[in-house]
Amino acid sequence: MAKKVILLVEDNSDDLELALLALKANGMENEAVVARDGQQALDFLFAERSSCEDIPEVVLLDLKLPFVDGFEVLRQLRANQATRFLPVVILSSSREERDLTKCYELGANSYIQKSLDFSKFTESVRQLGQYWLDLNVVPCTCQRA
Repeated sequence: MAKKVILLVEDNSDDLELALLALKANGMENEAVVARDGQQALDFLFAERSSCEDIPEVVLLDLKLPFVDGFEVLRQLRANQATRFLPVVILSSSREERDLTKCYELGANSYIQKSLDFSKFTESVRQLGQYWLDLNVVPCTCQRA
């Protein structure tokens, strides 16, 4: 069985470290691929592949990113046949209603506000991992045109 991959798109070093610690605490650190900006995420997602092996099961996407923001990453994922069903969970510190609304309008599957409490954040990551890696099923559309 292929390794299940989580693409974590986060530019803030502290938030990235917290997310990686939470993944490790839940036994998911080996599944994490990190992109430090939106362009790196798009490059990874749209890379030529011979199989579905490296396609993430889920993308954990911050909104405020350098080069290409999270909204544009989401827009491009939904516009591409190969990634239109790829689950995208927004992990953002934004509590702005307009950000939340825009993410859902663009096709986000979920919006999680980052908690500053490590135990709450770790529990959120555990639940995210259990659902998106173990329970959720999406169609395979990873063939690149």
